[in-house]
Amino acid sequence: MNRCDWVTEDPLYISYHDHEWGMPEYDRLKLFEMLCLEGMQAGLSWITILKRRESYREAFDHFKPELISQYDEKKVETLMQNEGIIRHRGKIEAIITNAKAFLEIEKEEPFSTFIWRFVGGEPIVHHFESSSEVPSSSLISKEMSKVLKKKGFKFVGETICYAYMQATGMVNDHLTSCDCYKKTID
Repeated sequence: MNRCDWVTEDPLYISYHDHEWGMPEYDRLKLFEMLCLEGMQAGLSWITILKRRESYREAFDHFKPELISQYDEKKVETLMQNEGIIRHRGKIEAIITNAKAFLEIEKEEPFSTFIWRFVGGEPIVHHFESSSEVPSSSLISKEMSKVLKKKGFKFVGETICYAYMQATGMVNDHLTSCDCYKKTID
């Protein structure tokens, strides 16, 4: 199978690339989870986070914002001792802050509707032949970052937002030579 050239031989990475990355995602909890995990990646490689994803799910109540928004300092201290996640206080507190901001948005509209509006509700399909053509941010990710920060989200810079858009299929950045490229546009 032809894959994007950033994919390693790691079976977890291959599965993620082949079945998740770039596939349009509309489920509110999955969108929230990916936004949090992309923020956790800041300064790290994605595989580092991907290998800890199940630990994150267990530690953060499967990314249910209604539960996370209630976390207190005692819970933060417990999370700081969890060796299965990245023990960075700012990143842990950001997930809690983001849960609260997520719920505020959902008082007005579904988060999926809100976040997909940045791309007009449809995936943007790029036609990149080489990884060197794939940007690390865009005007849309810059705007998304600005709006999310204004709404109280943390760890949502324009590069994180672009990676989030790629991961959730808001943009299709599979290389045209990748077998998943066609699969995501059919």
